[in-house]
Amino acid sequence: MHKKQFAALMLAAVLLLAGCSFGGSSGSTAVKIDRPAVESAELQFTHPAAGDTVAVFDTSAGVFKAVLFPQQAPQAYDNFVGLVQQGWYNGLTVTRVEKDFVVGAGQGADGKGTTIWKDGARYPVEATDQLHHYSGALCMGTDGSGDCASVFYVVQTLPGDQSVTQELVDGMNAAGYRPEVVSAYQTAGGAPYLDYTDTVLGQVYEGMEVVDAMGQSPVDESQCPTQTITINSVTIETYQ
Repeated sequence: MHKKQFAALMLAAVLLLAGCSFGGSSGSTAVKIDRPAVESAELQFTHPAAGDTVAVFDTSAGVFKAVLFPQQAPQAYDNFVGLVQQGWYNGLTVTRVEKDFVVGAGQGADGKGTTIWKDGARYPVEATDQLHHYSGALCMGTDGSGDCASVFYVVQTLPGDQSVTQELVDGMNAAGYRPEVVSAYQTAGGAPYLDYTDTVLGQVYEGMEVVDAMGQSPVDESQCPTQTITINSVTIETYQ
């Protein structure tokens, strides 16, 4: 089975189950998720290193940081960093929370995303075997055009086999995933059915507990938090 076929098949299955699997939390107390360290040579787990570019998300729920991968996702990187420098994300709110799945933001007041390019022109998905939808992955979602803009999400799936079931492992093996990728998924957890459907831009390396707390926020029927979570600022820094 081709990797893209596997991703499409598993994503369709997940969406069919979304109503019962990814509902929002009705409580207000976040439960700490024990996330193991991932011993892997895969790119997302060997960084950050000195000189890497990182994004610092200061939110009303706390601060989390993600290392960015400009070589693997150059258009996503240019757009994201450009929008950060313009202050686009400052003051926006988290608009999507699906418990144990994703936390997302990036729409403007009109509910739409944008880019640094003329008339908000979109950019294509930048998929690569070097980056995957592990727990903690920072991703740029697609919109109705099938391309990407300013909307991002962080994969908030549970670690290990709590999210990556044996069925998913079998599917990855059948699709020809590298053993190193399968092993990293089995430890970190994640959403392999999203691979090759949108762009992975980075990986959260600090403050994942903040993302987990946001992921447990009460939500309405549209998966929007009922208590506002604000992005105070996003800044770009060099890892020392």
